Amino acid sequence: MITQTFGGGGGRTAVASRYINGSRVVKNLLKRVASLFISISIGFGVLPAVAEDGYELWLRYEQLEARPADAPRHVMAACAEPSETLQAALAEIERATESLLGNSLQSTDRLRSRTLVLASADCADAIDEADLPTTEAVGAEGFALRATKLNGKRVTLIAAQSDLGVLYGTFDYLQRMSRGEALTDLDVISRPKTKLRLLNHWDNLDRHVERGYAGQSIWDWHRLPDYLDPKYTDYARANASIGINGVSLTNVNADATVLTAPYLEKVAALADIFRPYGIRIYLTARFSAPMELGGLDTADPRDAEVQAWWQAKVDEIYAHVPDFGGFLVKANSEGQPGPQDYERSHAEGANMLATALAPHEGIVMWRAFVYSAEEPEDRVKQAYTEFVPLDGQFADNVLVQVKNGPLDFQPREPFHPLFGAMPETPLMMELQITKEYLGFSTHLAYLGTLWEEVLSADTHAEGEGTSVASVIDGVAQEYELTGMAGVANIGSDRNWSGSVFDQANWYAFGRLAWDPDASSEAIARDWVEQTLSRAPEVADEITGMMMGSREAVVNYMTPLGLTHLMGTGHHYGPAPWVDDLGRADWTPYYYHKATKDAVGFDRTETGSGAVDQYAGPVAQEWASLDTVPDELLLWFHRVPWDYQLSNGQTLWQELVNRYDRGVSAVGVMQAQWASLENEIDVERFAQVSAFLGIQHQEAIWWRDASIAYWQSVNGLPLPEGAEPPAHDLDHYKSLSFPNAPGQGE
Repeated sequence: MITQTFGGGGGRTAVASRYINGSRVVKNLLKRVASLFISISIGFGVLPAVAEDGYELWLRYEQLEARPADAPRHVMAACAEPSETLQAALAEIERATESLLGNSLQSTDRLRSRTLVLASADCADAIDEADLPTTEAVGAEGFALRATKLNGKRVTLIAAQSDLGVLYGTFDYLQRMSRGEALTDLDVISRPKTKLRLLNHWDNLDRHVERGYAGQSIWDWHRLPDYLDPKYTDYARANASIGINGVSLTNVNADATVLTAPYLEKVAALADIFRPYGIRIYLTARFSAPMELGGLDTADPRDAEVQAWWQAKVDEIYAHVPDFGGFLVKANSEGQPGPQDYERSHAEGANMLATALAPHEGIVMWRAFVYSAEEPEDRVKQAYTEFVPLDGQFADNVLVQVKNGPLDFQPREPFHPLFGAMPETPLMMELQITKEYLGFSTHLAYLGTLWEEVLSADTHAEGEGTSVASVIDGVAQEYELTGMAGVANIGSDRNWSGSVFDQANWYAFGRLAWDPDASSEAIARDWVEQTLSRAPEVADEITGMMMGSREAVVNYMTPLGLTHLMGTGHHYGPAPWVDDLGRADWTPYYYHKATKDAVGFDRTETGSGAVDQYAGPVAQEWASLDTVPDELLLWFHRVPWDYQLSNGQTLWQELVNRYDRGVSAVGVMQAQWASLENEIDVERFAQVSAFLGIQHQEAIWWRDASIAYWQSVNGLPLPEGAEPPAHDLDHYKSLSFPNAPGQGE
């Protein structure tokens, strides 16, 4: 039996020529699309069907070249009246096998040879219960896939303790079939390592999506509850296929209106759609709701009337949605109200809500993304400073939700020092699937590598080998309640995520939430084979592109530990020169403090001391210039421009080299993708080609604007062979993008 998881630098001339060639490819493709459209329209008098627009995500179920010899012919549930969840599994099997095999499996009510059998503790009439996996083996949501014999018949068994486990196993089985894997000797057990696996939608009730780059919110509140868009079911299918079991519907910058009765009816309609797929709904709670909705004079968590208001509101929510999951809360951060407004702690605020939810087995996810109204010594220290003293004070049904790094979803950050520092408080990791700081939807940046980097990092909190993954899955510090959350990149665009490759980040989040120790490369390849091509050489090429893509973005945006250099508000494009906003820690300059002599943020004992928030061995490694990785150099240290790195290059030489390396890497991705023109459908090939062209152009912009600024500060000549920026610094400073997408409101 096997246990598996679910489911350089080039000069300007070379760079520019790649960009021009990429543009030609796009133009030729557009001509091909137009020609195809015209020929079909003329020949048949109808518009061409939309074939490959990305809507099907990784559930395309592209027909196999030949029916596998080991493919089943029949399907059955092991009981006469399967639940809605098992019916969803059977419907998925029908859909998938019709597409993959050319015809769907025949339904049967008795065991036959070559039958796909679905069985759970509540659906086992047709089999011996001894054939079910034990709770110890699969838990409440895990599953087993086995090629075996039942009553002398050769069958494939998808079995679990719960019907939801069977659904997860069904998706896993079908995706294996879709990838062309052999199923003859199938023997797999899989169970999730975290209990809560949530998407966090930053969607407003007016359908604007904060940090969204894929159109409007998919939640059409105006038409709900009377019109239920079929897309909601496909959304649930996609999430269940990667093990996601919860969704918070609304922005963490919360609007209390969602807690009113008319909106709770709308929420209930969505819950009814999601329930068969094992997805529970959560809502973002605005801390001041008792004042805004209840007419109270205060939202003080110690106030009896406030407590009673929340208890009544929670009871009302459960009357509409009996399996409501609980609240996600952003408090005392970026102007949001919270318990500190009344000189109460985060724990007191969270526990008030937890008390109201506890009788219903609901939970509170209390975000640790906070910073004080006063300007701090070092913003990245704020969450640790506020939350570590509260360890052990939170109620049992509270998780503290912590971003992967201590700042704000940057292309690269060290892991958050809270991981491992609160042994008495469950910590839930928050990742950002949407690419607020990594080029929106037009830059190819596979985030699986970023997340694996964080999850595999050794916190040393309980000794060597205490990975971040082992903290959040509860193993290292014995948390009962565990989870991961991802800020969704989903919108009303036909392809869901704004681009084909951004779908991979949604997929990777689900897979890593199920198993935080999984390989990002294996996940990428699975996604490619299910979404773009099963051909080994094509899958190799695309997987390679994905695995290097995030590092390319780091290099042309924030190399060597630089951070938060993006434009103000919208975070689009470079703006390292900005230093005149309302407070220093809102400005890019705050994070690099470049002068003629030096650059970087000193977080050692001679600076802010932030490095000391990490466990001893980590702090020692990162505090020393001899051992800190180059990738985090300027995050933790302030060094002169002529500081010599281990490769013999000065800081200035290496910085320019990294920018060039990032630009060159995008050019290489363009060439790789262009070589696949005959392997990928026209529509998706054209979009990716166009987006890579945009990325290449903007990578050059990032490189040139950044170098122009650094030179204006340090006065140094460019290293030998490096091309000068195309424009002077004033040109780059003059660029303005007031209507860039995804901005907060």
